[in-house]
Amino acid sequence: MIGQHGIRTLQDMPPIRYDAVETALKTVGEKAQMENASVHLPRIGCGLAGGKWSEIEPLIERQICALNVPVFVYNLP
Repeated sequence: MIGQHGIRTLQDMPPIRYDAVETALKTVGEKAQMENASVHLPRIGCGLAGGKWSEIEPLIERQICALNVPVFVYNLP
């Protein structure tokens, strides 16, 4: 899953690309549903990518949780 362009902020824009993250999450959600699997992940996109969890969480809800796929998000130290 590639959801950012670079690792530094360019002209006050973080490298996160929410549309790319959403596209990847859609694929993950569909595959997990087909395999009757759960999804486990850290707070993706919120480290070097500079994303906001308030933007990422709804993408996960829309693309994975809406498919009734269990999701577990871990807060890494």
